Amino acid sequence: MTGLFEELRIALHTVWTRRWLGLAVAWCVCVAGWLVVSQMPSKYDSRARVFVQMRSVLPAGTDPGVAASQAQDIDTVRQTLTSAVNLEKVVRGTDLAQGVASDRDVADRVAGLQTAIKVVAQQNNLFEITTTAASPKLAAAITQKLIDIFVETNLSDDRRQATQTLAFLDGQLGTLGAKLQDAEAKRTDFQNRYLGALPGTGTISDRIGAARTQMSQVDGDLAAAASSLAAVQGQMAATPRSVAGGGGIAPGMGPARARLAAIQGQLADARGRGYTDNHPDVVALKQQLALAQAAARGEPVAAGGDGSVANPAFLSLQAMVADRQSAVAALQMRRRQLQGDLDQLTAKLAGDPAVAAEQGEIDRSATVLKDQYDQLLAQREQVSLRAQAQTQTDAVKFSVIDPPTAPRVPTAPNRPLLLSGVLVAGLLAGVGAAFAMGQVQATFATAQRLEKVSGMTVIGSVGEMLTRRQEEERRRRLKWFAGATAALAVAYVGLLGLEMVQRGLAA
Repeated sequence: MTGLFEELRIALHTVWTRRWLGLAVAWCVCVAGWLVVSQMPSKYDSRARVFVQMRSVLPAGTDPGVAASQAQDIDTVRQTLTSAVNLEKVVRGTDLAQGVASDRDVADRVAGLQTAIKVVAQQNNLFEITTTAASPKLAAAITQKLIDIFVETNLSDDRRQATQTLAFLDGQLGTLGAKLQDAEAKRTDFQNRYLGALPGTGTISDRIGAARTQMSQVDGDLAAAASSLAAVQGQMAATPRSVAGGGGIAPGMGPARARLAAIQGQLADARGRGYTDNHPDVVALKQQLALAQAAARGEPVAAGGDGSVANPAFLSLQAMVADRQSAVAALQMRRRQLQGDLDQLTAKLAGDPAVAAEQGEIDRSATVLKDQYDQLLAQREQVSLRAQAQTQTDAVKFSVIDPPTAPRVPTAPNRPLLLSGVLVAGLLAGVGAAFAMGQVQATFATAQRLEKVSGMTVIGSVGEMLTRRQEEERRRRLKWFAGATAALAVAYVGLLGLEMVQRGLAA
């Protein structure tokens, strides 16, 4: 610890003995650094926050493109707010126009504004505009001018674009409408010349396909009707034409036998429909039939000459057979008609295949034109509706949340900090220069250091004896040194004060 203290004391002595060199170096470094700091241009940031919202009087769902259009418009606002056209208007409408002599000067200032203005999206529709300029008033003026230009030009540009879009769509609709009329006329003429006598609608291929589909359906219905007819005929073959008087219907029969005959007819009809013995209706009818037979045994029988009567089940099955036969006949007739149409269409296609190709081309052209016309008409109606909404209301709500600020303190450079840093650097440079010079010049501040370096024992040392005149000279030089050091501090304080005054004048 003693050795370290001794080295520190020797270093301080070395610097102190060469204090004038250190002070000179400190002055040079400080003056040069302060000159560099003073030449740095001040930069002031003016900030403003704005809220941009796309508004529409149209309810949700009226126009499917409203949501996507609004999101796209928000991005457009962000991009066009600092467009070259808007920045040129800012240059000509603020103090930046002073000293502008040509278009090239305007272009240079516009290029500078493009790097000096930043638009940052904080939220979905909230933007922060930051403008950097040489003075706070100019920075605030540029920000305010940019906001004013956007508000003035946005609505008129949107409505002008909507008008131009409507005019373009109207022209395209007129052209497509004329082409569509020509295509419809060709289709009508072709159908009158070639397809007027053929069955069906559409192209020949479409008509053949429709006929084959109907033929397949009729074949299925005919097979089902024939199967049903065969089943009923089988049941009728197994049913007797007449029954004994106890179970039939004859003139003058009692109510019990009449009810028995009605139940037998219902049971026969149910079996004719394909109901099995386990069907709930058949089970219920059998129970009713047993009760009716028990009641009919006690009634007198009014029979015919041979004691038999007509079987109601047979009569019911006979009626069902007639109905099934008529259905089968109708389906067969429909099948023959479809087969004739199919043969006629096939013959037409085989006899003149170019007609089918021509009709397909005409129909495709007309269909494509019709789809394009309908789509373009729908787009035209959507644009027209949006244009009417923009005419009656503002499409963009542009609200200034925080107006442009007029900063009092420059954002850059931080001169007080830089001036202080230059002062510290100058003092360190002076101390370093004095210490380095002491290392170059071989002197020994103490006897112990001389003894350590030479390796010889130092017998003694002689102190410095000063006369009165030398002491006065040293006091005078010490005052000069203190004055020079104080002048450096006064210069630093004066520069800080000047910086504060300049800030007040700029604000």
